[in-house]
Parts: sequence; C-alpha cells; structure tokens
Amino acid sequence: MAKKSLGQNFLFDPAILGRIIEAASIGPDDTIVEIGPGPGRLTTLLSKVAKKVVAIELDSDLYIKLQDELAGRENVELVLGDALKYRYDDLGSFKVVANIPYYITTPIIFSLLAARDNLVSMTLTIQKEVAQRIVANPGTKDYGVLSLAVQYHADPEIKFIIPAGAFRPVPKVDSAVVHIHIRKTPKVIVADEALLFKIIRAGFSQRRKTLSNALKPLMPDIKDVLIDTGIDPGRRGETLSMDEFAILAAHIHRINEK
Repeated sequence: MAKKSLGQNFLFDPAILGRIIEAASIGPDDTIVEIGPGPGRLTTLLSKVAKKVVAIELDSDLYIKLQDELAGRENVELVLGDALKYRYDDLGSFKVVANIPYYITTPIIFSLLAARDNLVSMTLTIQKEVAQRIVANPGTKDYGVLSLAVQYHADPEIKFIIPAGAFRPVPKVDSAVVHIHIRKTPKVIVADEALLFKIIRAGFSQRRKTLSNALKPLMPDIKDVLIDTGIDPGRRGETLSMDEFAILAAHIHRINEK
C-alpha cells in the first residue's frame, strides 16, 4: 500500500524497468545506490547486472517487506533511513538509480551533487516538468537556477517519458527518466563558485526584472559592470548562458579583490 505522505508511486512494468536500467549504463563492476526501492522490483533487476546495490528505504513497513523480498540476494545492502542524510562519501565510486518522490526531487539532486567526487551518474525517474527544467537552455521558460546548478556539474539528458498511468497509484502528471552524467570538471571555471551562484540566484529572483535591477542588491553600480562585460543591462537573467554568468562572476570577483 503506497503512502501518500511519502509521495510513493510505484512502477511494476518490467519493460519500463528494463529501459531504466539500460539508460543507467550499468556494468558488472558498478555499485548502485537505489533511493526508494519500494516493492523491490527494480532492486531485483539491478542486483542481476551490478556488483552491489545499496537500497535506501525510508518507509519502515516497506523495509520489513523488502527484507523478505530480497532475501538471498547477497549483493544487495538494504538500508532503513533517509537518503538526504545518508553518507555517500563512504561508498567509493557509485551510480544512482532512483524513482524519486516529487516533493524531494530537488533536495535529493543537490544532496547527491554534494557527493560528486565519487558519483558517476544519476538516472532518475522524476516529474516531467522538473526534468525539463534540468535540461533547459537559456531563453526558455524552464531555464533557471536548477538548470544551471545541474549543468555546471553534469551533462543531463532526458531518456524517455513515462505516462502517469504506468504508476500505482496513478499520479496527476507524467514522469521522465533523466540521465545525469557527472563531469570531471565544471562546465565553466571560476575563481569563486559561491559568487557565481549568488549572481545566478539573484538573476532569477524576479524573472521579470532586468539584470541591472535584479543584481543591484549585489553592487550599486552593476549597470556599469554589465556594460563593461559586454552584457546588455536590459536583458533578463533567463537569457544568460552559463558562460555569460561566469564572465560576469569573474569581473565582479576582480573588482572585489581590488
């Protein structure tokens, strides 16, 4: 029985589960972290192709059932706990495969990105609209802080869409499987990463504002700074590419260092 309070929607179709495993590019030497194994159908399939599966389940009732369901699968480590608090740094190299409850999608992604030194990739089944935000390009309505945060550290790609009717219980929206391959180096190199994302957040804080207005709290003379970097102060944050945000961050960093 799925618990609405935990945002549980389960997949049972073996064809879809097989496509998820294919999208994750799992090899026999891989350690896989599955967040929210649910009834254990995907866990079982993962255990057949991976070296080890660490399945983290928050629901104590499901955890008890999974102990029976996964009995005898020696390469599966079943963990009762919160994936947001799990110590991923202790795993060594790992990949993530997860059907994530919609309400914790963004926190989970940021938590995993914080463990990127050992993280190879994430293959996530998430709300379609969130997947579209993750892969969005500048100038589109979906482009925003989440797009830039993920694309700074990784190369995301939507693999396929899963209709709502494939889940039980049936959610109100469709889902997408997005594969996020972690980059060895960030997409842009900056002297101050915290400053870069401070500028990005400010640029998207009020989407209707021009950059000169949105970024004014950061620097009173931001209009002149934008002009000096070749960026039109009348543009809006959602039109700037990652490279342009990096150029702006580098310029502000040099000013602050003086």
